Amino acid sequence: MFRNREDAAFQLAQRLKGRALRNALVLAIPRGGVVTGAVLARELGAELDLVLSRKLRAPMRPELAVGAVSEDGEVYFNQQAVALLEPTDEYIARERNYQLAEIARRKHLFRGVRAAATVEGRSIIVTDDGIATGSTMIGALRIFSGQNPHEVIVAAPVATPDRLEEIGRLCDEVVCLLSPADFLAVGQFYEDFSPVEDEEVVEILREFAPST
Repeated sequence: MFRNREDAAFQLAQRLKGRALRNALVLAIPRGGVVTGAVLARELGAELDLVLSRKLRAPMRPELAVGAVSEDGEVYFNQQAVALLEPTDEYIARERNYQLAEIARRKHLFRGVRAAATVEGRSIIVTDDGIATGSTMIGALRIFSGQNPHEVIVAAPVATPDRLEEIGRLCDEVVCLLSPADFLAVGQFYEDFSPVEDEEVVEILREFAPST
């Protein structure tokens, strides 16, 4: 059990310290992951930026994901969830457009604080405050195709065990503190899992924005 996102991220940072990272860049998934990413960046002396990826919500069950869409518009489908929940093509198209609109809104808001960082040749640490279905993280990892990072490390305080294998195939390493068999939701492993608002993300980005 973690006290809050900062406590979880500090523990996670201890697992990453001492590594020979190359010009390290922490890429956080908004919004909760940005709090985690800020602690990692501070503890590792790394740059902080965002990676924008949104889950595609299941019909009538928005807490579940049938896939994810990244900021470049690429869609990832969780085939097991699709087979189980059978969303229609019309529903998927509508949900994709909705999430792309939200990504565009966040990009306008957050990129006004800092421009996207360069990925090529760097040690990339992709983080979130937890991994449930894995769809958002997988969507985020697909963004790096063709960008030639030195390495990609996924770092999360807690994750459901059955998604770590697939995530591991899309990166060089996964660092995760907890992967319990009784996983139900990310929030169950936090004493304080309060929502993170856009304003907090903007303030964190301002704190870490490169000097011009």
